[in-house]
Amino acid sequence: MMSPLSRGLTFGLSLYYFVLGAVLFLLPTSMSGVFAWKVSSFVTMTIGGWCLGNAWLALVTGWRWRWSQVYASLVYLWTFGFLQSAVALFFYNKLRLEHPISWLYLGTLAFSLLAAVIGIVDLLRLKPVIEPLGKPANLVSRLINLFFVIFVGFLGIYGLIAGEGWPATNAGVFPELLSLFTLHSFGAFYLSLAAGALPLLWNRHLAASLHYAFSAFGLVLMITLAALWNIELFDFANRPGGLVYIGIYLVVGLVSMLYFIFFGTGGLSAEKAEVN
Repeated sequence: MMSPLSRGLTFGLSLYYFVLGAVLFLLPTSMSGVFAWKVSSFVTMTIGGWCLGNAWLALVTGWRWRWSQVYASLVYLWTFGFLQSAVALFFYNKLRLEHPISWLYLGTLAFSLLAAVIGIVDLLRLKPVIEPLGKPANLVSRLINLFFVIFVGFLGIYGLIAGEGWPATNAGVFPELLSLFTLHSFGAFYLSLAAGALPLLWNRHLAASLHYAFSAFGLVLMITLAALWNIELFDFANRPGGLVYIGIYLVVGLVSMLYFIFFGTGGLSAEKAEVN
């Protein structure tokens, strides 16, 4: 398994993301005007939702801490730290550093990078083995995972390379105009989710996939709540793409809950249920 240091850093990430996320999610109007770059209240609340979701993901991953169970979630956390830091560095001239919330955001990214570097060193040094945990994955679950990787990966790559005026960037899906800084941050988030799910394509058992879905469920929940709180910004009649934005999270949330009901959350009971 990974080192105790890496586990401690994962718990530390949970605390960092929780504090940052709580401030952004609960005080979006106040924080939007002083955040690290120019964002709306809705975007601020959405980023807060990412952070609160990351806090839950890091907490449950650090708690379970069995490589064969949590590796996808760790890949997501590490990738998220690297990609969001790269976006911030790329747009460094757009950063606004007058308010402590900006330094809290950048400090969280710096801590994420530290956790990622230590985790990758552990991975290369300890070479943990992925054990076949849980029930065998059926064809439907594997196809769902493949679709998730392709679709969310496409969203991530598109968000990272899209420029001003590209399709779906002018309030056609997300109900507000997004700066390139914000758009690239969205892309980094989605690509990180796809990166976490990618290695699960080679896992023919369910425990790791269920854990990834369970640990990422906080992201789905908090982002959906942010969208519903700002539902008045959506104009479904004239811009039906907004239905896609909300619909994706609702469908992912529903499918995830059905899997939790029928197969569990990838916890210890799922591990012991069937190991081949």
